[in-house]
Amino acid sequence: MNKVRTMEEVPLSRFHFKMFTYSGGSAYLDGYIIGIIAVALAVMQPQFNMSLTVMGLVGTATLAGMFVGGIVGGYLTDIIGRKKMFLIDMLIMAIVSILQFFINDPIQLIILRFILGVAVGADYPIAGALMTEFSPKKNRGALLGGINGLWYIGYASSYLVGYFMLALGDTSWRWMLVSSAIPVFLLLIARLNMPESPRWLANKGRVEEANAIVRKIYGANVIMSAEPENKVKTTFFDIFRNGNGKWTIFVAVFWSLQVIPTFAIGTYIPQILGQFGFANGTREYLGSAVINLLYLASLFPFLYLVERYGRRPTLIWPFLVCSVSLFILGATSGLNMPFIFILVLFIIYGSFNTGMGMHEWIYPNELFPTHIRGTAMGFSTGVSRIASSIGTFVFPAFLANYGLAATFYACGALYFVGFLVSLFMAPETKNMSLSQASSINKVSNLEDKSLIQKKTVN
Repeated sequence: MNKVRTMEEVPLSRFHFKMFTYSGGSAYLDGYIIGIIAVALAVMQPQFNMSLTVMGLVGTATLAGMFVGGIVGGYLTDIIGRKKMFLIDMLIMAIVSILQFFINDPIQLIILRFILGVAVGADYPIAGALMTEFSPKKNRGALLGGINGLWYIGYASSYLVGYFMLALGDTSWRWMLVSSAIPVFLLLIARLNMPESPRWLANKGRVEEANAIVRKIYGANVIMSAEPENKVKTTFFDIFRNGNGKWTIFVAVFWSLQVIPTFAIGTYIPQILGQFGFANGTREYLGSAVINLLYLASLFPFLYLVERYGRRPTLIWPFLVCSVSLFILGATSGLNMPFIFILVLFIIYGSFNTGMGMHEWIYPNELFPTHIRGTAMGFSTGVSRIASSIGTFVFPAFLANYGLAATFYACGALYFVGFLVSLFMAPETKNMSLSQASSINKVSNLEDKSLIQKKTVN
């Protein structure tokens, strides 16, 4: 007789990689949609004679929409279901992507980019919750962390598509903007065949449906979970109650501290290398290309390390390494250091930063129970996008007013604060079931109450 196992104990299979594709598409689309607007704006700006303010609004409309989409979409994901929200979200994204082709005014584009941002922001909590609730516990960190790498692929591919579409002439920007509809439609079709999360179904009292999906996917000898998934009503403010508030603050803070310097430095790497004295020829662009390529490649060893050594060390020490790297860059900014020295420091910084970034998918999805998992991920996504937009907006002015050294010291200080926050707050969830991971605070509270009762009796 075969031993009965839970969904979290089964080995990796083709099904898990399918779910990874469905979920990873969210990060890919985020990178693609944010990236393609930069190339399109360069073509359309002279045609519409857009001011810098209008261009800034077009560029930031998507990020502003993601703030709204993350918070609202995450909550709706917990209310109406993972699969249903996935499909609704993709349908909205497809319609808006096509409508961009027909705009005749920058204001129309700002509105459409905001709506598109709402849809992209909503896709994050859906993808994270679904991947989490189907993942084996021994591979959950790597699967969630791997989703982060698809953002880089989407961002890079948008620049390639935009580059080749420049040959279409004055209307090329329309084709660039509508091009996002292609991956959206492909993902929409693929997601039609995906199952609903059994954990979400059971959490809503639909236990028979949940068990039927588990049997269909894994067979008769696999059950959903060793711990029962109780029916609990979703309330937005539960992310701040019942021991969850600590984790909400932790995730929002460490995520923000990571993305503020990441987006700022990443956006202006060519200009930064130029200020180091490498503005002649094409070395600053070559350096930027090599740096970003290695950033993506560096994610792979961290996918191993997060399962081998755990979540805490792969978040804490990268924060410290990034901080030290930027402090050294600041200290050497006026010393005419060799190009290879500067390049190596950027590679060290970016490699550890990329590895650190995977926790933005891992922690918010592991630390919260099923009924608020999407809500918590959505809230964190929204806060992080506001933080990243602020960092990107302030960075060039700070660089111009205070200089390169002060800018790197400021960014290094943010990472050092992130190191301290992670050192004192980051929990270890490696090899825990979702029920165990989302009950860390509750277990601690129960232990404290038990000790108090013992002291009272004595």
